Amino acid sequence: MAIIYKAELSPTKPEVLRELLTSRPWGEDGELQVLGAYRFDDPSGEVGVECHLVRVGESIYHLPLTYRGAPLEDPAAQLVTTMDHSVLGTRYVYDGLEDELAIECFARALAGEQQQGVQEIFAPDGTPAGTRPQSVELTLEVDEGEVAPTLEELLDGDETFTIARTIDGLDGAVRLVAAWDGGRGVVAAC
Repeated sequence: MAIIYKAELSPTKPEVLRELLTSRPWGEDGELQVLGAYRFDDPSGEVGVECHLVRVGESIYHLPLTYRGAPLEDPAAQLVTTMDHSVLGTRYVYDGLEDELAIECFARALAGEQQQGVQEIFAPDGTPAGTRPQSVELTLEVDEGEVAPTLEELLDGDETFTIARTIDGLDGAVRLVAAWDGGRGVVAAC
């Protein structure tokens, strides 16, 4: 269950997504249209794992982010920004494709062991305020005659997988497909 607080964020999520796109060599600047997002649940309940789909020009980007209460010690994980969350305080925002926890979520999803999280909404005082559907639906597709790899095969490197940075034709016998209003595409495959 992904816990979402009704909170003020500074910078806003679109500002964070723009920062990620303009600070990386693979990104681009331009008018950003947010198409939707989905979440994975962190098994320990400590880290937010949220994946955004945005359009800039003709490109659709898949931008996984992690939101942490403390900075990562891994020097390979580059901080995108810090965010002030009016309920949780300072959040350290990382590119999810540089955060092992997010990569493990994708591995579990491709192995059929993790679904996208249900978003439970809480008021700033912590009282439950209901649930809301995610704007992007994920489906695990496996070609006929194929078998999804095990989590151990994916995490040990016996089976390789790719997480899409852009939605532009990634394919495989086992696919994690995202569907949003007006489109669909593969976000991870092996």
